[in-house]
Amino acid sequence: MTTLSRSSHRRRRYHPPAPLGGRPRTTRQNSVAALFLLPALIILIAFVGWPMLSALRLSFTDASGFGIETWVGLDNYVTVFTDPRILSTLGVTALYTILFTPTALISALLLALLLGNRHLIGRGFFRTALFLPFVVSLAVAAFAWTYLLDPQVGLLNYWLRAVGLQLGNVLQDPTLAMPTVVLVAIWKSFGFYMVIFIAGLQEIPESLYEAAKIDGAGAWRRFTNVTLPQLSNTLAFVVTFAMIAALQAFDQIYVMTGGGPYRSTQTVVMEIYQEGFKKLDLGGATALSYVLLIATLILSLVQFGFFGRREKENG
Repeated sequence: MTTLSRSSHRRRRYHPPAPLGGRPRTTRQNSVAALFLLPALIILIAFVGWPMLSALRLSFTDASGFGIETWVGLDNYVTVFTDPRILSTLGVTALYTILFTPTALISALLLALLLGNRHLIGRGFFRTALFLPFVVSLAVAAFAWTYLLDPQVGLLNYWLRAVGLQLGNVLQDPTLAMPTVVLVAIWKSFGFYMVIFIAGLQEIPESLYEAAKIDGAGAWRRFTNVTLPQLSNTLAFVVTFAMIAALQAFDQIYVMTGGGPYRSTQTVVMEIYQEGFKKLDLGGATALSYVLLIATLILSLVQFGFFGRREKENG
């Protein structure tokens, strides 16, 4: 056997030394990663997992926060789907979601398309100005809008009276109260959605638009055939985020209308608050909370499934 063949034979039979402790390297790395994650997992279990399990248990009782709790089984869940007052809040929440989600989505997308233009003068200023309301607390913004809309001292009515118009007390009008609180929520959040859309637009290759122009596609066809398909993941995120925000609407409604007038703005979360903290029906409030949670999960899964299928079709 030649020297070259003997050296090749030795190389083939060489085995690297085992890691310290005799365990596979991946196992040790996983153990180290688990140790780093352990504090976060403990906090998550203590402040999220355990409260959720406790709330689930309460939903099967007549708990009020005082005295002895009695097990009532599914009675609280039956009440959620049979009580006309609670069913009306489900309808109000659905109306709020229908008004808020597409309006916020379309306005944010249009502004993202406008401010995504590199040749627009002052686009950085406009992006910042439109995003700033998202930084403000919704409750604080609701207080400001309440004073702006006040029929006696509000600036909006003052400006309208200067041109011979009068808006009136829209927050006490059963027809206008819901659009008003939706408008405040859109003003607060659409800047955030706009920034997400701008980030998604910047990830679209310019070569796709150039190819579409060569094929003779106009602005609308480039938008429908290039922009929207490429934004499918971003759209899925924004739609889901906006719908969850709509289903959890509470802050501006609590400040501006308190659920009125005549329960025209009484959303599910407002009902949960009143049932749990005013009527002290913690069992009914937690049952309604879990119904809202399950509905939110189902809607989110449906949306991700829809956009995922669209992405495969376009891909």
